[in-house]
Amino acid sequence: MANNVFNLAELRKLIDEQAAVPTRPPQETAVEREALTFPPVLLGPDEELARLVPAVPLVADAIRLATWTGSRPVTPEGLLTEPDAVAAAEALGVPAARVRLIWIVAVNTGLLRIVRGQATRGPLPTRMTAEATLEFWDGVVMDVLDRADEGLTGSAVVDDHLAEMLATIYSVRSGVAVANLARGILQSHEVACEPGAVPMRRLAASLPAELLEALSLLAYCGLVEQTAAGRTALTPLGVWAIRRDLLREGHDAPTAAEVEVFADLSAAELVEALVKGTATQSAVAGWLERRAPEEAARDLIEIAATGGAGRRGAVGAILEELGPEAEAPVRRALELPLMRRYAASWLHIRDLDAPALSPDDHTWIAVDALAALMHLSGHAAGRLDTPEPREDLIRLVGEMPAVGHPDTLAVLDMLASAHDDPAVVKAARKAAMKARSLAHTKLG
Repeated sequence: MANNVFNLAELRKLIDEQAAVPTRPPQETAVEREALTFPPVLLGPDEELARLVPAVPLVADAIRLATWTGSRPVTPEGLLTEPDAVAAAEALGVPAARVRLIWIVAVNTGLLRIVRGQATRGPLPTRMTAEATLEFWDGVVMDVLDRADEGLTGSAVVDDHLAEMLATIYSVRSGVAVANLARGILQSHEVACEPGAVPMRRLAASLPAELLEALSLLAYCGLVEQTAAGRTALTPLGVWAIRRDLLREGHDAPTAAEVEVFADLSAAELVEALVKGTATQSAVAGWLERRAPEEAARDLIEIAATGGAGRRGAVGAILEELGPEAEAPVRRALELPLMRRYAASWLHIRDLDAPALSPDDHTWIAVDALAALMHLSGHAAGRLDTPEPREDLIRLVGEMPAVGHPDTLAVLDMLASAHDDPAVVKAARKAAMKARSLAHTKLG
């Protein structure tokens, strides 16, 4: 990687790894999962989607199971007894292995109610409002996805990568070839588990058949379907449900209508919306589509050159979406004191001629990135591109006072007051004293 190029994720990871955040549940990793931005989707009207729910095979079977069950005793775990499970499979004409999933969906969505060891029927979704029916459907999908931890599809590897596979299909509305899905799962599994050459060959041989079985189950659950071109795509109900799940996970998964409202904003209005968090990175693509790259870059750079770190961070996230066609205004930004470092990095990333950045320039951008994080919200902050520190956070903190960034004191005070690593706090306090001393010297 060139000296002019590094990304904020590494800087944030470095800071996070050295901080114990009290509000994070203990089972989560030290570094939170990155929030992703997904392309906007078109959703059908709620009434139209709601009418499709009872026809989903899994839902239809859950309704039939609730009717078949009527009122009967269940096991202490709230399940059908083994003889009743066998009888239910025969009555519904479904594989015995699916009865447990159908039963769990029926109970968790209220089609069946269990009180004092007795199961009785609940209300049917056909009698609900459109809104209530879609909430019911959301519960069905949550139940399905939750079963991945206990063997939903019959393939441990597919279950392990089920969420990312569905997110991939969600991102490609025209559908994904099964071979490409299998290739993606194999690559993810190899990176995550490092199983070795022999197990990977075995998995590569067995996965295609396992994946077809898994997709058949997901089709039964109403999530996927096959396109005319033979690809796997989400159903309209699948798009609605997977979007809900992505939002729950903290990802940026907008509808087309949600991003359309930002398309006609001025550059200043879009930047302000990104800083305030009322717009996310997904709004940027639609905004850029309506503007010539040079015009957009010129307007954005003008805002960043006179604004604070928060605005520079938001502008940087937008500029990263532009290619070499925006070179002219970015090159002119090399003459602007607050933008020259970002302009040089932008040009280098695109293999365009640009001046090299010094170590002090790298530190300056790191300070700017941290200052931006104090202003930006969510996804905008996550998309900033900044230099990757070569030394640890304490070394970086020690270098901050000398680079002359206007927000150095604010960043150091933030680290000194909010960081949980005593060594980082001590280094930040020492560096803040040095920065104040330098400021007094210059004033004197």
